[in-house]
Amino acid sequence: MILVCGEALIDLVPAGADGLWRAVPGGGPANTAVAIARLGTPVQLLCRISRDGFGRRIRAHLAECGVGLELAVEAAEPTTLAVVDLDDRGSAAFGFYVNGTADWRWSAAELPSSLPPGTRAVHIGSLAAVVPPGADVLRDWAAGLARRDPELTVVYDVNVRPALLPDREEYRARVEPWLRIARVVKASDEDLAWLHPGREPADVAREWLGAHGLELVLLTLGARGAAAFAAGGTVARADGVPVRVADTVGAGDTFTGAFLHATLSRGMDLAAALRYAVTAAALTCTREGAVPPSRAEVDALALGPAPRVS
Repeated sequence: MILVCGEALIDLVPAGADGLWRAVPGGGPANTAVAIARLGTPVQLLCRISRDGFGRRIRAHLAECGVGLELAVEAAEPTTLAVVDLDDRGSAAFGFYVNGTADWRWSAAELPSSLPPGTRAVHIGSLAAVVPPGADVLRDWAAGLARRDPELTVVYDVNVRPALLPDREEYRARVEPWLRIARVVKASDEDLAWLHPGREPADVAREWLGAHGLELVLLTLGARGAAAFAAGGTVARADGVPVRVADTVGAGDTFTGAFLHATLSRGMDLAAALRYAVTAAALTCTREGAVPPSRAEVDALALGPAPRVS
């Protein structure tokens, strides 16, 4: 069992050239939970879902995908909206309507004091981990989990969205405490380039690994694949998988979900799990919106030479 915690929102995605938009369930943690479920690993999503029409659509989508919602909170606030802007290569940028919406209003009473039986990892991401006031509540809760169970794998997905928090210093200050709680951190090269301009993302990943005693930093590199920096100096790399890109929405979320599935459910080593996650992310890029692949699809494409390990 993997517990995923964070936002579940609606992505407004361009639908043709006539100015129409398509409303699609999304949100990084929700997408990650769907990816895990589609790969066959039991997953629960701890989130706040609005009672409004968009919220009902989100709930139905997650249930249909096999995501457990026993811990999901029914929220009175409206659903958060993310407006997706695609460039001519299908790369996505996001704008947000967040004032007074459901995803950021956590109270301590809404968070479980104990985890579902068999929980092997808690994945916490992206915007819900940094947007006040709920981010502070989630951080205190996660810190308590880590203190009570040092063997629990806490995974933090950075997933920077400057449109939501444009102040770089503030963003770094909100990310930093999570680096002291998590055992595994995932970030993209774009995340680290924005947080630490002028520095090589790989150097930042190595610095985080040593400074915070992390077990693993996962660094996605877009079309170039991904790298993993592990305690003890091990570095694994997986090349990108060439595909025809529809858009990149949900690719990073799928990467993380597939990596957790590969390591926790299937016992893959670091190199194999990294290749598996890159393959799953590439397949997501071939579909419009965040539509993670099935286990059969990833298994079929992931077979091949192992990635480089140094």
